[in-house]
Amino acid sequence: MKNRIEQRRLRHRRLRQKVKGTAARPRMALYFSNKNITVQFVDDDAAATLAAVSTVGSDAKLNVATATETGKKAAEAAIAKGISRIVVDRGGFAFHGRVKALVDAAVAAGLKITDGDTATETDKEAK
Repeated sequence: MKNRIEQRRLRHRRLRQKVKGTAARPRMALYFSNKNITVQFVDDDAAATLAAVSTVGSDAKLNVATATETGKKAAEAAIAKGISRIVVDRGGFAFHGRVKALVDAAVAAGLKITDGDTATETDKEAK
């Protein structure tokens, strides 16, 4: 029987088969450890991290309020680097609670989420 960590890694592998970041639409990779939250904006074509935000070094508790603040900071860092459209990689975590709060805060701060598989209306207009 697999433990929770192995199950999450399997879910993340399945998810990564569909979600891919590009320079125009980087992947917003989320990771929640027992003590910290890490958000990276990754261009998978160039294999480069474009921007990153983390709670490492702060004494913040790992809760929804901290996730919301981290989402706002992540959006500010992305916008400063010229990123406006993203694809969300939830890292195998369920999309509720802290994950949902972080993504909602990033969207409220100005980022647009586009679909990883198909082009949405905003993608078609950009082309």
